Amino acid sequence: MNAPSPARIAIVFPLLAGALALVAYAAPWLFVPGKPAIVPLLVVIMFGMGLTLMPTDFSRAIARWPVVLLGLVLQFGLMPFAAWAIAHVLGLDAPLALGLILVGSVAGGTASNVICFLAGGDVALSITLTSIATLVSVVATPVLTWLYADSQLAVPVASMLFSIAGIVIVPVVAGMALNLWIGNRWPAREGWCALGSSIAIAVVIAIIVALNADAIATMGAVVLAAVVMHNLIGLGAGYGAARLVTGDRRIARTLAIEVGMQNSGLAVALAQQYFSAAAALPGALFSVWHNVSGALFAAACARTTAAASAQSLHHEV
Repeated sequence: MNAPSPARIAIVFPLLAGALALVAYAAPWLFVPGKPAIVPLLVVIMFGMGLTLMPTDFSRAIARWPVVLLGLVLQFGLMPFAAWAIAHVLGLDAPLALGLILVGSVAGGTASNVICFLAGGDVALSITLTSIATLVSVVATPVLTWLYADSQLAVPVASMLFSIAGIVIVPVVAGMALNLWIGNRWPAREGWCALGSSIAIAVVIAIIVALNADAIATMGAVVLAAVVMHNLIGLGAGYGAARLVTGDRRIARTLAIEVGMQNSGLAVALAQQYFSAAAALPGALFSVWHNVSGALFAAACARTTAAASAQSLHHEV
């Protein structure tokens, strides 16, 4: 059996996630019992990410440290602040505001690497940024959540740190170790890992939607507006800052995707484990939306590249 195409997965995933979310909203009893599976599913996703990484992906950060540093500053400087500001402007309740801040405080999502490929970005840089940001998030996510969260909400920084290490670092390292051992013996593993991760994320989204069916009926539109604003700020700031600093269109596309697409699955798991189902709602909606916006952004970039190539060919003729 041939490996699934990452490009096809990127297109189909929003449809799958949206369909499961609608089913979960209409019949929440189907997915509510899956609540204990959220963290194990995220571990599977992180293991799949590790299975596509090599130590060289991290060593690239040394040679490209200015761009990596810019990405980290936007990721952990802009995005949590933007989440806090949006939550205050829209007057979100404390649990929903906390959930949005969690989304802003995590690293970039694993789907960003596929979207970067479709957009004609720098895939090697995308992988490097995702990898380094994932490591930084072990400390940055709980600390930033504590800094921006309502002072009335207790944020267990130390406990969250250990949880993130268990959910992220251990499975990623295990996946990398297996990846090194496999070598070239399973070249199709990246496609299968992308498929498995997409299915796991879609199931997590469905579980969170089921747990928040009542809240979505009353607050869904406001939370979706917050999520869309947050994502668009990340895409726009990532592209604009990178284009201003580097002048390189490919790097600008890459940073836009890395900053705008968050590891919302981790935000969902942390919200569910330490706070409430309502706090997990922004992450669940973000998981669906950022893949839709990422696919649209990639399509727009591809059209721009095609038009530029056609124009260049015309001038040569």
